[in-house]
Amino acid sequence: MPATLKLSHKAIGVEVRRGAYDVVIDDQPCGSLDMNDTIEIPIATGHHTLQVRSGRNLSRTLSFDASEGQLVAFRSTGKRFLPIFLLSFVVPRLALSLRPE
Repeated sequence: MPATLKLSHKAIGVEVRRGAYDVVIDDQPCGSLDMNDTIEIPIATGHHTLQVRSGRNLSRTLSFDASEGQLVAFRSTGKRFLPIFLLSFVVPRLALSLRPE
């Protein structure tokens, strides 16, 4: 039985970067995530990396381990604290937030 990756794109309040995010697992595109949507992707057990992208904007790459039958959940948003939001125009990897739930 494979593990499952659950990824949500949710923000409280106003979010400037509202477009769909591309989901990248282990450097391979694995789908798209729309605003206020949640997707579940079956993944193999073991060590993985996860990143979300939207054009030139991206999140930092997170590593995680998944065991058989486990549900691994993350939340992504484009809403950032104002200084980080402004800095993200120079450093695109700060544009999107990706956090474990």
